[in-house]
Amino acid sequence: MIQQLKAAFLNVIPEVEQTMNYASYDMETTPLAQALNDAMSAPFFGEKRLVFIDRAYFLTTENHRGSKIDHDIDGLIKYLDHPEPTSIVVFFATTGKLDSRKKKSLRLLKKAAEVISLEAVGERQIRSLVQQNLKQAQFEIDPEALNLLLQRTGTDLSLIMNELPKLKLASAESKQINKTVVAELVSKSLDQNVFDLVNDVMGKHIEAALNLYRQLILTKEEPLRINAVLVSQFRLLIQTKILMRNGYSQGSIASSLKVHPYRVKLAMQSVRHLELAHLRQAYLGLINIERSLKSTSQDPELLFELFMLKYLNEVA
Repeated sequence: MIQQLKAAFLNVIPEVEQTMNYASYDMETTPLAQALNDAMSAPFFGEKRLVFIDRAYFLTTENHRGSKIDHDIDGLIKYLDHPEPTSIVVFFATTGKLDSRKKKSLRLLKKAAEVISLEAVGERQIRSLVQQNLKQAQFEIDPEALNLLLQRTGTDLSLIMNELPKLKLASAESKQINKTVVAELVSKSLDQNVFDLVNDVMGKHIEAALNLYRQLILTKEEPLRINAVLVSQFRLLIQTKILMRNGYSQGSIASSLKVHPYRVKLAMQSVRHLELAHLRQAYLGLINIERSLKSTSQDPELLFELFMLKYLNEVA
């Protein structure tokens, strides 16, 4: 969505004028004063000058990650008192929250600027955005295909938008994107593969679980990384199970755990028929795998196979 915003602003400046009347400054590497000097300049053979100020962490609670650049906040306050009318200056503060302690600069900024807040996009909004995008291109997508697209991308809007062009190309004749096309063209993310792996473990499908684990190893996924994602997923399942027992809703769980609501939705579907004791046993078994992977040279596939056999024996 930020990329779409940038593209929309750029459209204000004719392409032939952009070389002279558009500039983007990264506050991690460039002093704010340099960007403001540009903003105070009159446009060159044009009506407007466009200045992007990226990673404006000095307006937020975000730390500057060791940057030694000293930004001229007093200069910003002076500029905001008398902004250049022919310049469009856009601050992008995409991490952290606006810092209320910086009262004067924020008060002036809010007075002089239009503040656009981009919150985390929920599943319903993502579905709507995908369907709008396809409708504009005169395409449609089957409900099952859209569900699969969301699953395989983990509802990552950027990933989804990157996948749409090839789905459109593959469905150019029919203008209808179906589940088969999505299954063939959209690869599963590690998170999605691990989600399937968790279901195989909890469903006691030992052969399917071992085959999927081997496939992940063959695709050069690091065993420690696979295990870390597995541990994270089981932790989420345990937390979701406990919070559900205490009457928490999907939104409340997502807010409490600071997890995307779609992940919570899938977790809630998974744990309804699972025992908390079994989830705990699987979680502790994976912690033991992590300890072995870090302290020994044992084969990861053998460790996972032993984990599966021990787990099945304990829950039998």
